[in-house]
Amino acid sequence: MENQEIEWLLKEKYGGEKSEAFFADCRRLALGEPLAYLIGWTPFLNCKIHLDSKPLVPRPETEYWTEEAISTIRDGATLPLGLDESKPIHILDLCAGSGCVGIAVAKATPSALVDFGEIDKDHLPTIKLNLLENNIDLDRTNIFHTNLFSNIPGRYDFILTNPPYIDTNLDRADESVKKHEPYIALYGGEKGLEIITAIITKAPEHLTKGGQLWVEHEPEQSGDIQTIATSSGFMVTTHKDQYGVERYSVLVLQ
Repeated sequence: MENQEIEWLLKEKYGGEKSEAFFADCRRLALGEPLAYLIGWTPFLNCKIHLDSKPLVPRPETEYWTEEAISTIRDGATLPLGLDESKPIHILDLCAGSGCVGIAVAKATPSALVDFGEIDKDHLPTIKLNLLENNIDLDRTNIFHTNLFSNIPGRYDFILTNPPYIDTNLDRADESVKKHEPYIALYGGEKGLEIITAIITKAPEHLTKGGQLWVEHEPEQSGDIQTIATSSGFMVTTHKDQYGVERYSVLVLQ
């Protein structure tokens, strides 16, 4: 347990007062409970993301590629070929969890329409809370309780997803993550690719012409993703995160 985490807990949750509850939280922190769960929220780009329903805690790697996606969405030269510039860009945050990805995009691109798809119904109120917390007009959004694309209507210019992708054979997750964060948001089945494969193969039915699918993944999955995506009609580019690790791929529908 780092002193910096204790200091943040003391400041953000207890206003500097070292109460009995504070020391109880310090013990929970020492046992591996995520600091963000104890405080109840975490920063993500320029947003405050509440974690009331204990979704996956947003990671710096996700923050990195989300910022790259925002830059791409703002850059008209790289927008989908079939995009009608007279209409707002339509974006889907799939496997949304807390909604951090879509909320950061919605806040940074005020004219865009941003929808959220999440399988765990307990997280849906958290997504709505985070929209309100970050002053995003609910008329710009839809929140779908869905198993991937099962309840998602229409097509999108961008689909952004941080799906479950941990391979149980590799399993680099810390013990505290395994103990406290939702299994369903972490593990992706065989080779960690089952959910990713389902998303890639079904995404063409939900993207506009030239639409983009951004997928976070493990570096070991890059080759398989290239193969799956190419056979599904995508052009694929894999990118490194801020730590020099292959962390996300951008798939462009041909």
